[in-house]
Amino acid sequence: MAAAALAGVGDEDVQPQSSCWPDQAGIGSTARVSPRHDPAQFVCNNTQLLTPPLVPEIRLHLATEVVPLWRKTEEKLEAEGIPPPYWAFAWAGGQALARYLLDNPHEVAGRSALDFGCGSGLVAIAATKAGAARVLASDIDPFARTAVALNAAANGVSVDRTSEDVIGSDADWSVILLGDMCYERPLAERLLGWLADCARTGTRILLGDPGRAYLPKSGVQKLATYGVQTTRELEDREIRETSVYRWLPQA
Repeated sequence: MAAAALAGVGDEDVQPQSSCWPDQAGIGSTARVSPRHDPAQFVCNNTQLLTPPLVPEIRLHLATEVVPLWRKTEEKLEAEGIPPPYWAFAWAGGQALARYLLDNPHEVAGRSALDFGCGSGLVAIAATKAGAARVLASDIDPFARTAVALNAAANGVSVDRTSEDVIGSDADWSVILLGDMCYERPLAERLLGWLADCARTGTRILLGDPGRAYLPKSGVQKLATYGVQTTRELEDREIRETSVYRWLPQA
């Protein structure tokens, strides 16, 4: 999946919004660190607080054309020590899954849930709003971990976060949620095998996906389909048909 990349906007270009600043999200201030490399200041300086088209109940710090974040290559970001900013976009699969949870809160209400590859934390926030007893947002990108804290604070909810790679761990959750995670073969091969093991032990697994290359062709049940408004900067069309699937235990 080719993510649009962020430019290294400085303090003089975009002043952080008060709702975005680190101390208000409970993640601590690191003002002595350059904004170009400090995750909290980088997120604040390079995003706007917006609502995803399919999930207007939730506000996220997202990249837009208004703040010039779209043009820097992944190679330039890597040279600056910044991973590809998947957290800065509300991907179609995540929007669909978040919408489904808000409309069907019984899927997570009172249960523990893992939002795997959480990015912005959209699905984790939706699960929390839908009544999940405990939600862990997991993403190996430390910038995503920070973005989730800021986004959770913007929505008045609390979400646990981890940057550990949880693939292969014992499934300590009633529900595992995945939005748009079947885009890359090496990840999919590791991930799908682990999900199969988790499903066999009784974990309910829900996937939001717009038909990425490595979405399982069998062993899943379609629960809902949405037309998700997107942008040609990210996708090959402006409306992406995206479905939510349940992983069948025998798969």
